[in-house]
Amino acid sequence: TVSAVVVFGGGAFVVVRSPNWPRVRQQFFNGDDFVDAWPQVLDGFWLNLELFAYAMLLIPIVALAIAVMRSLRGPAFWPVRFIAVVYTDVFRGIPLILLILLLGFGVPALDISGLPRSSTFWGIIALTLSYSAYTAEIYRSGIDAVPESQTASARALGLTQWQSLRFAILPQAVRNVVPALMNTVVSLQKDVALISVLGVRDAVREAQIYTTRTFNYTSFVVATLLFLAISIPLTRFVDWFIARDRALRSQTMVG
Repeated sequence: TVSAVVVFGGGAFVVVRSPNWPRVRQQFFNGDDFVDAWPQVLDGFWLNLELFAYAMLLIPIVALAIAVMRSLRGPAFWPVRFIAVVYTDVFRGIPLILLILLLGFGVPALDISGLPRSSTFWGIIALTLSYSAYTAEIYRSGIDAVPESQTASARALGLTQWQSLRFAILPQAVRNVVPALMNTVVSLQKDVALISVLGVRDAVREAQIYTTRTFNYTSFVVATLLFLAISIPLTRFVDWFIARDRALRSQTMVG
């Protein structure tokens, strides 16, 4: 307790005693601007949560499909495995911000009949494509961690390759990678804010609009606090879940 008070108290003292602190406080921590910006930024934050929910519905499905494609064996499935490898290599190699810009501005500019032109839609697609590539590798690591004997036993019982994956391998693989998947959820919740580069009026964009109008940056502090209000409890939940999963596994091994 004493060391924490000394460290944080000393840091606060240095900041407050700095020559430009009054000007920084006026620009970033102005109470009146905080109250004025709060409703607009909060409205935008609800959009962030909505986009996060849509992406969370799509990513596990796409990622699991890609992971299964890479796990199929035999020469006949080589084209399927090749497509899955290309997908993961390409979308893991493109920075997420560039992918959002390319899809959000590039695809609507093609003016293809039947394709949506909504920036929100293409922002969700960009998040899904990028995060699915990373999540597919998490799933695949879980699949590879399942002992080969499980596959051999399933095939010996007369199950096909797909049935072996579905009933014997995937249930064990998914359970093994749940902690890693939970950490991906935390990252996604923050990266949703990148969609603001498309002009979508989320929390970050609303903060930018307020700053442009008032030349005050307190609105960004409002957006920061809103994201922290979600990410910190979510992070603590992930830590609790991982600890619980580790304890259950230890009990199972002992038993």
